[in-house]
Amino acid sequence: MAAGLEKACHRCISKIASNACFIFGLLAFLALPLAMAFTGMKFLEDCPLQPLIPLYLLVGGVVGSLKVTLLLYDSTRMRQLLSKSIVIDDDDDDEYPWRQNAHKYYIHVTLSLFLFIWFILGNYWVFSVYLPNFIPPFHQPQDYCDKTLYIFAVGVLIVSHTVLFLLIFCSFCIYCFSRRRYAAEED
Repeated sequence: MAAGLEKACHRCISKIASNACFIFGLLAFLALPLAMAFTGMKFLEDCPLQPLIPLYLLVGGVVGSLKVTLLLYDSTRMRQLLSKSIVIDDDDDDEYPWRQNAHKYYIHVTLSLFLFIWFILGNYWVFSVYLPNFIPPFHQPQDYCDKTLYIFAVGVLIVSHTVLFLLIFCSFCIYCFSRRRYAAEED
């Protein structure tokens, strides 16, 4: 009995620690969308060559912040429910009280789909005017884009591409490792 309780406590502590790392990671990822929203708002009128670049940053930053905030809320809520159910040994009818309802699931899917489409559009808008004039030319004063805005947008896209690549690569590695392990267990 005591060994079972000790094992449950170790499992709970390890879940809380991994959840805390996840929350810290999400807070770190919240910095990028907030910076995007701030930069997009600050330079909203400073890219007449492609006025959708600051709009891309502003909308992407606001929606990205909303998505990360919802993930933080869900993660915190799950952590509270897990610790509550283990501490008081709650024997509810619902075996998984932390599971999301369908509305939250559809909100997350919709936000993720929007952000993915917005990311593709942002790539087009930013790279369609690759290396614009950073100083307004005398003969065409509308043919420029602010250097800070443009370099920030390119940086955001490079970071996003890198994170996307790493997620795909790590998922592939985990898949290959699990297949190899499963094959080894079958033998």
